[in-house]
Amino acid sequence: MVASFDWSGERVVVTGGAGFLGSYVVEGLRARGAGEVIVPRSRDYDLVKLEAVRALYRDTRPTLVLHLAARVGGIGANRRMPGTFFYTNMTMGLHLLEACRQAGTEKILVVGTVCSYPKFCPVPFREEDIWEGFPEETNAPYGVAKKALMVQLQSYRQEFGMRGIFLIPVNLYGPQDRLDLDTNHVIPALVRRFLTARAEGRPYVEIWGTGKASREFLYVEDAARGLCDALQSYEDPDPVNLGTGTEISIRDLALRLRDLTGFQGELRFNSAFPDGQPRRQLDVHRAQVRFGWTAQVGLEEGLAKTVAWAKEAMGL
Repeated sequence: MVASFDWSGERVVVTGGAGFLGSYVVEGLRARGAGEVIVPRSRDYDLVKLEAVRALYRDTRPTLVLHLAARVGGIGANRRMPGTFFYTNMTMGLHLLEACRQAGTEKILVVGTVCSYPKFCPVPFREEDIWEGFPEETNAPYGVAKKALMVQLQSYRQEFGMRGIFLIPVNLYGPQDRLDLDTNHVIPALVRRFLTARAEGRPYVEIWGTGKASREFLYVEDAARGLCDALQSYEDPDPVNLGTGTEISIRDLALRLRDLTGFQGELRFNSAFPDGQPRRQLDVHRAQVRFGWTAQVGLEEGLAKTVAWAKEAMGL
């Protein structure tokens, strides 16, 4: 169960708080009565630069920090910018955790990525298996950078007593997600393609890969609640998965979204593009046992809400 906690005296910095997941986390913190929730913007504090991170701490004096800021994208973006993804994510976290240590911040939560798991990890992915192999190649630089931050948290806890926790959410989706085809993930990408194809009367939609790979998806409101619950109640150094514990093939996902969007054309899977990790499904037992969190929104309900939002956002 989530422990009781008085949020009223807390000054919480949420890096990435203006982003997709971050906006829901900020809303959740305010609903719990956090004294002040601070969302630094990159135009004011470039977290890749150590001087900017130090300025952020001087200006905000946080008691709690949630590090959600990340340079992230789909398979295409990861293939084009592997060095940028590694450097940016590694450097932001490295500077932020050191600043937390120096400032004596009460607690910091770092959001990891399911991309850190080995390419051929036994299914379901258990937190204990995260070191049992190298990540899938197309997103390995991003995954390795995030996993290194977990090591930094654990080593800082061991040497300096810093209260750092590390959570690993599976693929997120929901309203307010990015509809930019150049950088978004599979659900918003498919939703946009189907809605556009329907509006323009196209006979088919092309989908990267074979459609055989599986993914697990977590509704963004559930993820945000999990992060807030963990910040409030979880104190262990062990990483924790956040997910539903169920997987779906990309082909089956595409068929469901085709129905929800009303597109009646053909699905053409292009095997010239990579599938990415073959399967992705998490063991979610630890989150339930350690701080009482489970997902509440099923895939059918979440997809329907996402499609309804996308239609409105696209003016359809």
